[in-house]
Amino acid sequence: MARRAPPSSAATSSPELRRKRTAAAPPGSPPEPRRFCSISDVLRRSRPVGAPPRVARARYEVVLCEVCGAGDREEELLLCDFCDRGRHTFCLRPILAAVPNNSWLCPDCAPNPKPIISFPLKQKKIVDFFRIQKGADEPQPAKCGLSQDAKRRRRRSLVMHKKKRKMLPFVPTDDSVQRLKQMASAATALTASKMEFSNELTYVPSMAPKSSNQAKLEEGGMQVLTKEDKETIELCRTMLKRGECPPLLVVFDLHEGFTVQADANIKDMTFIAEYTGDVDFLENRADDDCDSIMTLLSTADPSKKLVICPDKRGNIARFINGINNHTPDGKKKQNVKCVRYNIDGESHVLLVACRDIACGEKLYYDYNGHEYAYPTHHFI
Repeated sequence: MARRAPPSSAATSSPELRRKRTAAAPPGSPPEPRRFCSISDVLRRSRPVGAPPRVARARYEVVLCEVCGAGDREEELLLCDFCDRGRHTFCLRPILAAVPNNSWLCPDCAPNPKPIISFPLKQKKIVDFFRIQKGADEPQPAKCGLSQDAKRRRRRSLVMHKKKRKMLPFVPTDDSVQRLKQMASAATALTASKMEFSNELTYVPSMAPKSSNQAKLEEGGMQVLTKEDKETIELCRTMLKRGECPPLLVVFDLHEGFTVQADANIKDMTFIAEYTGDVDFLENRADDDCDSIMTLLSTADPSKKLVICPDKRGNIARFINGINNHTPDGKKKQNVKCVRYNIDGESHVLLVACRDIACGEKLYYDYNGHEYAYPTHHFI
């Protein structure tokens, strides 16, 4: 596990504590078995070529961040397992959302990262990766017929229309070549993140069963998706199966990592994507360092709370970044809202545009849209 900076308390130098640490084993006790390092540990601890020398300092000397020069916020100050230099999680680029559970090397000591390999811009490979159904290139109607209820709603007053705005289906890019580029960018990000593509919630036998996802268990109740909006979601799911994706590109940013930007103008209230991944109980993920866990079901019983974990499976929603909701400028960047709906008795998380989004604009939503306070005060 990555090491935090040691506490700078005077109690750590107490003679009594030193005696406890250096006390000899009681007489008659069996000798401790010899421990050997594996070759992988030896290679991991060996000094990389050109790495800076180790810092010679007392064990409990105050450690400062190599980036900002401050020594505060010790709980977020990491120590490199090789050179012992410190860096805050929020001073790294991209930012680390939490202290890693495994060993950690600073950027100076870590081996050069492998370059991101772009997914081949070949239709057959993309069709196989996203499991697009046959006949994806055949022209299909982009709109479904309006139901009788929808036609009656159109006759209502303008005031009633403003009170309840309907969700809009995304509009795929007409250019098939550009659409391949969009899907290739998502496939590149998923492959680089060692993830499999999935546009649905997945239930793994060792995690939460599908029967545990009951929207009626939501504490305080959950809003039910209207019939008209449900038709919109079904239309979007059908288009995705045909290979007609929303006009989005996944790009790599040195400060934010993978992020999503609009590849065309997107209207307010447009459905962007469903947040997908493995469904698990929250209590099973208490020590998980995944930075994209999403609340799925918040129940009164803590043992029944569910989360979505897109560390192994997921879709483009995994790469939409969060805003810094502690600053006015950060809140202005939000253009997507995250909403949980009751769909056929199950909870689902939908990402919907909350204002008009211009082509080339990056997508952001509020990580703190639900009950858990996510540390976003260091987000860019």
